[in-house]
Amino acid sequence: MTELAAEPDPGLFGSNGRRPVERLCITNGPAQSLPTGKDANVRCIAVDPPYYDNVMYAELSNYFYVWQKRTVGKQFPELFMTELANEDEEAVMNAARFQHAGKKRVELAIADYENKMMSCFKEMNRILTGDGVLTVMFTHKQVEAWDTLGMALLRAGFRIDASWPVHTESEHSLHQAKKSAAASTILLVCRKREKASEPVWWDDLKTKVRKRAREKAEEFEAAGIRGVDLYISTFGPVLSIISEHWPVLTSQTDLKTGDPLPLKPGDALDLARQEVINLRKRGLLLGRSVEFDPVTDWYLMAWDAFRAQEFPADEARKLALALGLDLEADIVRDKRLVTKKSASVVMNLPTARRKLDMVDPDAETFPNLIDALHTAMMIYDEEGSKACQRFVGRQGLRTDSRIKALVQAMMEAIPTTRDKDGKFLRPEMATLDALRLLLWEDLPAPKEEEPPKVDEHRSLFPDEDDGEEMVEGEDEEAQE
Repeated sequence: MTELAAEPDPGLFGSNGRRPVERLCITNGPAQSLPTGKDANVRCIAVDPPYYDNVMYAELSNYFYVWQKRTVGKQFPELFMTELANEDEEAVMNAARFQHAGKKRVELAIADYENKMMSCFKEMNRILTGDGVLTVMFTHKQVEAWDTLGMALLRAGFRIDASWPVHTESEHSLHQAKKSAAASTILLVCRKREKASEPVWWDDLKTKVRKRAREKAEEFEAAGIRGVDLYISTFGPVLSIISEHWPVLTSQTDLKTGDPLPLKPGDALDLARQEVINLRKRGLLLGRSVEFDPVTDWYLMAWDAFRAQEFPADEARKLALALGLDLEADIVRDKRLVTKKSASVVMNLPTARRKLDMVDPDAETFPNLIDALHTAMMIYDEEGSKACQRFVGRQGLRTDSRIKALVQAMMEAIPTTRDKDGKFLRPEMATLDALRLLLWEDLPAPKEEEPPKVDEHRSLFPDEDDGEEMVEGEDEEAQE
């Protein structure tokens, strides 16, 4: 402590002995053109860039801009020269800016974000010294966001040396409680990449990527990282391998030139997701390996990953792809596991899945394990314990080790938060616990979780829509 309180070495602050705060310089301008003069003269850059489509800063700024222009604008007129905030040069994925392009508006918005971020990173690469470090803080639960950011870094000439997940959001805050928001920010440590002598083929890297994703997922899980964050935490290490060997070519070819197409970072992140799925499934089964079926696996892993009734439809789609399923055909239309709500999907209760030969008390067999369990849950809720026992006995479910394992895994995956009266907030958990006591009393009881707390300092600009949740079984047309 004495050493820390002592007068610092003047050499630390340069020949004139001024403290860093006295030499601080704040400039206002575009990140694509940094006012530093010479090339390669900065040792460290730390950036917290716009998180893809989380916040439309310019649109939000307009509310304050028109008032400030009439007040402080009189003292600083140069800051209020335009009618509204500058949206065109903003580095965000805003599809609304490309409405004129029709179906291509999202594609153009993604390309616009990637190109603008690449220009910023390229300028940072120019001013960074050979041994300098760029630290990028980024958090987003959508793979597209990571794919786009990763491609921008690669195109700008960086490699990703390391990544670290840092817990930055409270899972008990009101706007996080019923959402699948990421709670961690990932710090990407980047350095200038030397030009590769020759490209590497993706088929030759797949094994290495799987191994790295598996090792990092185990490491981060042991550190207490769960849910969406566990998937996201593997993205950095995987991007690190890709950036180290860039360019990485695939077996697909360009239809116009016949040249092999470069790898999309998102394809590598899909492998990482598969490794996390395998790891988490073993964890939910307490280390055992039990084969269910892809549809049942999807339902189980969706609860485990997002721990919310509602989550992004695109992430639901990617989880389905990782399990060899089609979200629209298999999960939405055929199995009715979820109902679509705009850009999200909402988990359906067993009663909303009632259908002949699916969640059906009179069915002789069930094509998917989740259908049998949901039927038992529906009968228990509607007709009581005795009717449920008769159904379970007729189907031989009480002695079915896979059903028992599924019940155990579901009680690990679904949130066990209770209200002030001690009742489970999720009706699925209440029914599963009742079935446990009725049929499989040797299974461990659900773990206790604290109820969500109101965040007195709730952000004015949360990263997700706080709209009302959809009623179970209600379709999108009815919602509109």
